[in-house]
Amino acid sequence: MDTTTDLSTAPVLDLGALGMDTGAHVLVAHALRQRDPALPLRVRGSHPELGVHLSGWCRKRGLAVQSVDGEHRIAPGPGEAQRWRGAQRAGASDPAAGGAVVSQPSARWGVAARGALVEAGAPEFHFPLSEKAALWADDAARLYATAVAAQWDPNEAIDWAAPFELPTEVEDAVVQVMTYLVENENAALLVPARFLGQMHPHFREVLQCLAITIADEARHVEVFTRRIGLKGRGPALSTAGAQASLKTLFDEPEFSVASFLLSVLGEGTFVNLLNFLNTYAPDPVTRQICRLASRDEARHVAFGMSHLAWQMEQDADLKHRLNAAVERRYDELASTDGLNEEVFDALILLAAGAFTPEAIAEGYERVQRLKQEMAEGRRARLVKLGFATEQAQAMSERHTRNFM
Repeated sequence: MDTTTDLSTAPVLDLGALGMDTGAHVLVAHALRQRDPALPLRVRGSHPELGVHLSGWCRKRGLAVQSVDGEHRIAPGPGEAQRWRGAQRAGASDPAAGGAVVSQPSARWGVAARGALVEAGAPEFHFPLSEKAALWADDAARLYATAVAAQWDPNEAIDWAAPFELPTEVEDAVVQVMTYLVENENAALLVPARFLGQMHPHFREVLQCLAITIADEARHVEVFTRRIGLKGRGPALSTAGAQASLKTLFDEPEFSVASFLLSVLGEGTFVNLLNFLNTYAPDPVTRQICRLASRDEARHVAFGMSHLAWQMEQDADLKHRLNAAVERRYDELASTDGLNEEVFDALILLAAGAFTPEAIAEGYERVQRLKQEMAEGRRARLVKLGFATEQAQAMSERHTRNFM
């Protein structure tokens, strides 16, 4: 340090009796950030170890310090900024800002907040899903905010004490449908959870959407399970065909294809089913939980549509992979029963509302209309994604008979 430098204009920091081991470093760092880099920082204080501790603190940060006449002078220069040489800005927090969400975030950005300045030398994290083209959805932030605002507490939103008594056969039908819903919601929870831990946090809006989707599904499993036990029953039947259908979702390795099969086709179909149950369920509790679950599922479908629409603009081959996935799943499930007989018959009974030939005939017709509405909804979503009408119709018809 040049001891001949004119110190009359150099800033002075008086620490009094405060030591570096009790917080003085905060004031020193602040003063360094505020000073003119062309001037030294003059540090004074009465703590007996100030010189020793300040020297060690400065040395760790590449700063030169000299003690003269009881005053400690930190040399001019960028000082603390040297620590951040080679650091990288990890995009920008606001996804609407230019360059905010990069196509391929660095592995060294790790779990840093998007927009943070990441120090050089940070460790590399391995995120198998780290490309924007494979993950992004322009509508993710809005959908997440909507989902947060729409969260509901099962204890407050549902009147579990609402009085009702159902005939034994009708209660059995409700329990069978609820059992079926639980296993499908288990799949709808676990499939996104499988991908969530593989995603680079740079795409935080997508992670947030999936995280709240998982929370939604966990809540659905809870309320469907509570409805099963509301009158003292246990869960009913789970068939091999239904399990085989859901397993194909677990076996799909590509995030976008799995999202397509689960959200666009499966959960879209389940929105129809839950609305059907809201209309024809024989008791107020079942109607309430199906109405609330349907709202959640509609958001999950919206995210899947937003993600697929964005990615199909980036990946011309994706449309072919989606069609191939539908065909592959259809072939794998060709020998299974699809929707189990017990669930199908339970839906007919719930839609009928009575054990008379005329009522059962009406219930059967209502279930057939439900299946047609499901197929038309799938076709409409496929057309919206850019599939030709004929191809969308064929893909809709080949969707699993297990609905999900």
